[in-house]
Amino acid sequence: MILPDGYSDVPAGKIAAVVTHLEMTAPPARRADPPGTWTLRKVDAPALPWYRDLFRRVGEEWLWFSRPRMSDAELAATIHAPGIEVYALVADGCDEGLLELDFREPGQCELVYFGVTARLIGTGAARFLMNRALERAWSRDIRRVWVHTCTFDHPSAVAFYQRSGFRPFRRQIEVADDPRLDGTAQRTAAKHVPIIE
Repeated sequence: MILPDGYSDVPAGKIAAVVTHLEMTAPPARRADPPGTWTLRKVDAPALPWYRDLFRRVGEEWLWFSRPRMSDAELAATIHAPGIEVYALVADGCDEGLLELDFREPGQCELVYFGVTARLIGTGAARFLMNRALERAWSRDIRRVWVHTCTFDHPSAVAFYQRSGFRPFRRQIEVADDPRLDGTAQRTAAKHVPIIE
């Protein structure tokens, strides 16, 4: 469906975002790691409470809502599936960043979830995490790495992905129930997206 030019109403209780899909089809030039003491830890068969906690701490402010809405069975089937790799960025002994790679589609890797907690934004931890993500993705026999982000995300997200070597190739509009109205996210989350009931 093609949306008409101009404004389109979004019903009360819903949120709408512009989603940008980005890809790279060859390994990018390596970017230097910023100074820091972060490490990356692979988490095999992540425990659901651990995953849900880290996912919330990294993504709630940006209205990441798909995984919290999954049942335990659905979430386990997704993050424990062959071809899915989950990593934690560790800072000062605590898990403070999430990286999830999906290799299930032959020849490609989707960077499904990528982010750091609020306390690490602006410290260089995200660059460290992206460098590790791209190393792991391109260590496989693939032809493409892709990611999507949206207007609910950090305002620098698209530019960060482009600096990392991704190029935009598709744009979509996503409309969903506001996760702050059904308890999926705290009502105080994402102050940059007003609640309309």
